Amino acid sequence: MRRIILAIVSTTAALVFLLTFKTHNVSSVTAPPAAVGTPSASAGGGSGTSSGTGTSSGASPTPSSTPSGGSGASGSGSGISSAKTVTGDAADTIYGPVQVQITVKNGKLTAANATMYPTETPRDAQINAFAIPQLEQETVAAGNANIDAVSGATYTSNGYITSLQSALSKAGI
Repeated sequence: MRRIILAIVSTTAALVFLLTFKTHNVSSVTAPPAAVGTPSASAGGGSGTSSGTGTSSGASPTPSSTPSGGSGASGSGSGISSAKTVTGDAADTIYGPVQVQITVKNGKLTAANATMYPTETPRDAQINAFAIPQLEQETVAAGNANIDAVSGATYTSNGYITSLQSALSKAGI
């Protein structure tokens, strides 16, 4: 009888220990922030100096550069035939705001850059490191806001599309 009770108690204790054991995934915490900085640096280099104020594309540094666009539509004005940069309204999602800046040349969408998107948690950074470059590529390829959402990043995709439509409306496309 004592052996049965001892077996039940030790099995229960072992089960409780296993269920409360938490693992830490170090690779997903450190890898995504480096990947997040890469797309914005390359997109910022392609569209001039209008969007790049730092190497990180998090929500903190970007809003300070966003108001320089004024009402959203501002011409680059450096003599290149009718190229202008337009920033869409920030779209609020449950994870944070998403804002898109587009470059229009001769009435055609030539570049799209997400200037603000959620990077508060490592999971946000990981998801958006994959989703944002894909959304930017689809936008330039489509030339409009008729793009597909990225699987696994539905809220970011919906916010991106909302802000993109705002920017396209301001640009008159």
